This record gives sequence, structure tokens and C-alpha cells, in this order.
Amino acid sequence: MTHADTPRGGVRRRTVLGGAAAAATGFALAGCGSGDDGAPRQRRKGQKITLTFWSWVPGIDRPVDLWNRNNPEVEVRVEKVSAVNGEQYAKMHAAIKAGNPPDLGQIEFPVIPSFLLDGGLRDLAPLGAARHRDAFFAWQWRQSVFGSGIYAIPQASGPMGLFVRQDLFDRWGIVVPRTWDAYEAAAKEVRRHGAWIETFAPTNGNRFAGLAWQAGAKWYATHGDTWVVHLDDAPTRRVADFWEGLVRRKLVKTVPDRRDAWYKDVQTGAIPAWVGASWGDALLAGNAPGTKGKWRAAPLPQWQPGGRAYANWGGSTTAVFAKASYPKDALDFALWLNTDPRSIALLLKGGYGFPSAKTGYATTDLDADRDFFGGQQYSRVFADAGAHVDTAWQWGPGVDTLFQRLGDAFTDALADGTSFRAVLTKVQRQTVADLRDKGLKAESGT
Repeated sequence: MTHADTPRGGVRRRTVLGGAAAAATGFALAGCGSGDDGAPRQRRKGQKITLTFWSWVPGIDRPVDLWNRNNPEVEVRVEKVSAVNGEQYAKMHAAIKAGNPPDLGQIEFPVIPSFLLDGGLRDLAPLGAARHRDAFFAWQWRQSVFGSGIYAIPQASGPMGLFVRQDLFDRWGIVVPRTWDAYEAAAKEVRRHGAWIETFAPTNGNRFAGLAWQAGAKWYATHGDTWVVHLDDAPTRRVADFWEGLVRRKLVKTVPDRRDAWYKDVQTGAIPAWVGASWGDALLAGNAPGTKGKWRAAPLPQWQPGGRAYANWGGSTTAVFAKASYPKDALDFALWLNTDPRSIALLLKGGYGFPSAKTGYATTDLDADRDFFGGQQYSRVFADAGAHVDTAWQWGPGVDTLFQRLGDAFTDALADGTSFRAVLTKVQRQTVADLRDKGLKAESGT
């Protein structure tokens, strides 16, 4: 290994390229270390420093302001970044390449491996991060652990559920669906009343992944030091077939979600339901205030009656970048941000999702928009979902690229009539090629 292969402060890129699959199966990363040509910089007693933090979390300024008031020697400055279509990650990767990333960044679970390939994240294990793992839900902590390295502090998860306009469902005599068969029947009935139950958002690969996750898919697996891609597996084909059927029969729209046209449909009732995640409460309340009191949250429809299969959409961390000026101070802030009860309370008011911390709040504290949901203690729905997420799901390298490829392929399929199964076949082939281009061993699952 040459010195050039070792980014300052980060995991060795060649190590990840050669051993990511082995790490994912629990084997140690050979040669893993800080790669910082020496010990991390230590702040002198009384020295004042400033850390930069890129985030898109709503209301993140409030806990940061609290930190700054109580920690005048370590000021954290927030820079908001756009979370539309992965723009924040493109900006972060570009900053890493240019050698000027921030000290900390908001990074979702699925894309942590991509930043390891960049050598962009600081290994927090040598700084003592492992001492704090029991403060977090185990499956979320593991999202940022590769081999013996710890590359981020978990912040929040996004267990999935179904948001519905209960007033419209009641008016139309539609029972909130508990299975996907019932969801399809409800979609037909909603269409009879001039609305569309939902949208199939072609560019939302993250949500599609969550639906495949719930169905039992395993997109990434490992065999020795080889990544095995199973995007075109039977559970994912089942999900693709289901949504393609709704699309072809015009029972759902195909506009992107969380954009102006979708928000308008949500406000007017043209779309009276949304398969979303726990953090969707703030999104709906903030963008459809005229529908206050009319929404309810329900469990994600099941493939089998009485089933309890759930999945996660999103989930994010506070990561320390490899070139952080003072990584120990950055770690201290990341831990405080995501475990201190005062910080959690402020984050909950902003609607950031389900905390990854085990303590410091009550489930009812998450009902920040209870009035919007007609007084429902809706967070119980998502707490139950979070307790039954299939923790065997594993993310692999290049997920941000995978999501982009899914978005492009689904968009093309809607335009030219290509089958959704063909989308899966194409993107699986592309993903294997992408991993090989990064120097990883990869193959298609059978």
C-alpha cells in the first residue's frame, strides 16, 4: 500500500476496496487505522475552535444553538444542504475530492459505505466511540460499523407506515387497508371517486428499497470477499409487479413525491394516502396545514394477513469527516447531539424521525403533530414498526448510485412501457459493473 492510498484521517481506500465484503460479514478490516500520519489534533485547554456541520435536518439549528451556548470553546456552525435527489451527497463527495469537506455531516445509513470508498470518514473507534454503543439501538449502531471501525454516530431511523386522509376514507366508505391486496382494492375505490390513492414516485429509490426490504428482499450479500447483488430477487420482483400493475391500470399517479405537484395533490385530497416513514408527520403537517386533524397513521400493509413485516426508509447519522480539524471534539458533539435529552427534545420538535438513542424521551414525545393527526398517538404505530424491522438487511457500497440508476430506469420505463422487471435486471447488471469499476469483487445473485 502506498502513502497515496491513505486519505488523511480516514479509512484506507484500498482497504475498503479489497475488504468491504469481508468486513460486512464480520471479519476485521486488514490494516484499518486513522491514516492520519500521527495522532489527531487535540484542542488545548481554553482554546476556541469552530466546527462546520452540513445537515438538512429540520430545526437542527436549535440543538446546535443550545450546544454553542453551553460549549463556548467549541462552536458548531450549521450549513444547510439540499436533500433533493442526493444533492447533499454529491456536494459532500465533491468536497472530499477537493480536500475541503466540513468537519461533520448528516449521512443516511444507506450511503455510509459509499463514503468509505472515498476514504472520507474518520474511524471513531480509536477516539473511544465504542464506549457509547449501548446508548443506541443495536441494529442502528451496526449500520456504521465495518470490521473494527466505527464511522458515524446514529441519529434517527425511519420505520415505515401508511398515512391516510381518514375523513375521505370514511366519506367514501373505504377501510384502511391492512394488506397489499386490500390496498389495491382501496386504490380502485379511491379512483372511482376521482382521486388517486398514492403516487409511484419513479425517482424515489429509497422508498422502493424499503418496500422490497419489507417483502423479504436482500439486495446485498457477501461471499468471502465478494459482494453479491440480489436486486433482481423474487421479493423485489413481487413489489415491482405490484406497483407496475397499479401504474398500468392508472390507479396511482407517477409524479415524484415531496415536490410541488405532489404537495398540491396532498393538500387538495387528490392523493389521500402516502406510504411513508415516521418522519413524514412533520412533512405532512408542514406542507398541508389546511388538512389538519384529517390524517391518521396506520401500519404498513402486509403481504400476508396478520403479518408483522416492516422496514426502514432513511435513517441517518452524524458522521465525522476524515479531515475534521479536531475529530475528538467533533465526536463529542455528535454524541451529545444524539443522546442528550435536551437535544433530542429539540430535534423531535423539528420532526427529524425516530431517535436512535434508547433513552432520553418517551414515545408520546414523538407525537409532535398530534393535533394534525386528530389527537391520535400516532408514534405508537411507528414504534411497533421499528421493533419489527428485519435487521438482516444489509447496505452495500454505491447505494447512492444505485438509487440514481433505479430512478433513471423507472422514469424510462414509465415513458416507453418497459416492464418494471426489466428495470431490476438492468439496474442489477449496472450495479455489479459499478462495484467492479470501484475495484471490488462483485457478482449477480442467482
